[in-house]
Amino acid sequence: MASSPYMTTQYTSEEFVESCGAIVFDLSQNKTVCLVHYQKTNEWLLAKGRRNCGESRHEAALREFHEETGYRARLCPVKMWTRAPPKDEEGYVQDIPRLYPDLTEPFMITTRQLGRSGVKIIWWYIAALEGFVGEPGSHEKEFSSRFFPLDEAAKMLSFENDRSVLRKAISIIEG
Repeated sequence: MASSPYMTTQYTSEEFVESCGAIVFDLSQNKTVCLVHYQKTNEWLLAKGRRNCGESRHEAALREFHEETGYRARLCPVKMWTRAPPKDEEGYVQDIPRLYPDLTEPFMITTRQLGRSGVKIIWWYIAALEGFVGEPGSHEKEFSSRFFPLDEAAKMLSFENDRSVLRKAISIIEG
């Protein structure tokens, strides 16, 4: 029996968790991006959380953003590179990156080892704020949120991994 020539790791459903996050931009006049402050640890983070059973990844990303900030957002169609074939694929499509307009697909994933027994996969989306930026509605009390100018936001984040995700999202938005 043959083995794949590619490094492969498999996880059962008890060994992985899917999380989804949205980088939410206010695209009115001066572009800003929303960051979440986790008050217990005084950390600035990107909004994300676990996907519920039966929920799509993009729905989870938008729900988690709303739960943590009180704001509503929608996926933002962007021009980006992806290895995914086009929507109207017919026959074999070479596996190479292509630039597509108006995509609402994940722009990045993060994988995080969970000790020796599993992995967390985080799917990242780009979204836009719906409506006016004012005081947020009800949200999880351990979080607060704030919109930052794009050139300041990455400096506020507590973790380099989040800064990397944000920098990529900003490069796509500014595309």
